[in-house]
Amino acid sequence: MDEILPSQPRKGRGAVTNASGRYEAHSRVAVDDGWLNQVADDEDLPPLRTQVAIDASRTIIARNQSPDIPFDRSINPYRGCEHGCVYCFARPTHAWLGLSPGLDFETKLFAKPEAPRLLEAELAKPSYKPKVIALGTNTDPYQPIERQMEIMRGILEVLWRARHPVGIVTKSNLILRDLDILAPMAAAGLVRVALSVTTLKPKLARLMEPRATRPALRLDAIRALTAAGVPVGAMTAPLIPALNDEELEDLLEAAAGAGARHAGYVLLRLPLEIKELFEEWLDAHFPDRKDRVLNLVRQTRGGKLYETEWFTRQRGRGVYADLIERRFALACARLGLNRDTWSLDTTQFRRPEKPSAQLNLL
Repeated sequence: MDEILPSQPRKGRGAVTNASGRYEAHSRVAVDDGWLNQVADDEDLPPLRTQVAIDASRTIIARNQSPDIPFDRSINPYRGCEHGCVYCFARPTHAWLGLSPGLDFETKLFAKPEAPRLLEAELAKPSYKPKVIALGTNTDPYQPIERQMEIMRGILEVLWRARHPVGIVTKSNLILRDLDILAPMAAAGLVRVALSVTTLKPKLARLMEPRATRPALRLDAIRALTAAGVPVGAMTAPLIPALNDEELEDLLEAAAGAGARHAGYVLLRLPLEIKELFEEWLDAHFPDRKDRVLNLVRQTRGGKLYETEWFTRQRGRGVYADLIERRFALACARLGLNRDTWSLDTTQFRRPEKPSAQLNLL
């Protein structure tokens, strides 16, 4: 009988396994059929290379009506994310593509090189009314492949020409590449940025977010953005009970010291397949504290690992969740965070001309 192979982390990757998505008719497991030699316990599995395919979407602005999200439209230049954050709530979206929310999510990516052109076409529609567009709320627009593809930069160029406001969330210092666009947008009141800083411990960061910019460089990015006049905040998200929640005050203090003016947090979310992926990750990296982490998560989710209710899904409930909320509020008050508003200007919007309008000049 074939033997099911034990799960084993891959160097530079977050998820431990690659289980089938929830829509698949069949599930798969790795087995040893006797023809291949098993990898020794102390030997790394061969690395998984990142594969990038082209996404053929015909529209680029995604809409939402969620009452606990402060924006109604967003853009995702990429599907999947090479950063490999094991807890990423976007992982289940890969199941819609017939792929695994596990290793597939961080190794089989889809890029949208037509995004700038599609965006300009949507902004040019007479029916379009400007509101802040969010970038980085699902997958990171500054993940490693952006260095070569520059889709995010193309999107920013369109938004700047149209004088359209934008909010950006990222874990990458690659955002500094685009300071030549972001600085004038900030001077015009058209951009805000949030750097996600989840831990100050490099080893923990490498396990949680294996291909994201290391913490010290994210803080440097906050300093550089602030120096360039770009309003910047810090997202301490997610806070994981018994893993990084003890760092909350230190994270906020480091961010404020680097120039952050705002801060936010989200308590760990484990929807759909992420529950199993996170448990496997704990087994691989923190088996000694797995039960404590999961028990505390259940305390904040009504005895379950996740609840889907609006607002509650972001903050949790119960004594432990209330304690986190109180600690966050006290630290922000002490550090002077969240004192001013994040309002951006929509009145400068310049509707792009449709391509056909240029023919009138001939």
